[in-house]
Amino acid sequence: MMRLYADQILSEVASLGGPGVDELRWLAPVRPGDVLRLRTEVLEARLSQSKPDRGLVRTRTELLNQDDVVVFSCIVLNLLAVRP
Repeated sequence: MMRLYADQILSEVASLGGPGVDELRWLAPVRPGDVLRLRTEVLEARLSQSKPDRGLVRTRTELLNQDDVVVFSCIVLNLLAVRP
């Protein structure tokens, strides 16, 4: 999941790291040969109150197998640089 998230989500934005992950769940086994895909939904996007040059984005992230079964889910909080 992290490889897909880093390559497809974080590489497209000005990521400054992330303060944490919440509600991490492994919901079904992943087996050799499974084809996995990532689905994300933005839950919240806001400017940082203490540092106006960055924002916080909270996303629900799910990993699905070839049968569209959600095998993993979590909520990720990322810090991002913002344009002036």
